[in-house]
Amino acid sequence: MSEKLLFQGGCHCELIKFEFRSPNEVEVWTCNCSICSVTDFHHLFVRHSDFTLVSGKEFLTSYQFGTQTAEHLFCRRCGVKSFYQPRSHPDSYSIDIRCVKTPPTIGRVVEFDGKNHQGAVE
Repeated sequence: MSEKLLFQGGCHCELIKFEFRSPNEVEVWTCNCSICSVTDFHHLFVRHSDFTLVSGKEFLTSYQFGTQTAEHLFCRRCGVKSFYQPRSHPDSYSIDIRCVKTPPTIGRVVEFDGKNHQGAVE
């Protein structure tokens, strides 16, 4: 198993800051669902136990739609969704790899069919 390194990230205005532990080479998902396709979110899944919200909890605002399972979290000031609780990975946060300072290397990109979520996740 790869050693986990510490990475840092956050929103554009830097009110939201987080840290997470991850191998230096990761898998990233792209998704064609109604929200990911318009934001071009690139998902890096990190287990809750490997994620720490360093600052900005009071500046997060939540948005839910459809099944109300995923919790999309946005910075109230700049509007950036740097991480959120996805429907597909209930034990992990999804971090937009573009919101990570010095991100891990992308080893593989998975194209996820979020438009047809029920058939895409088993």
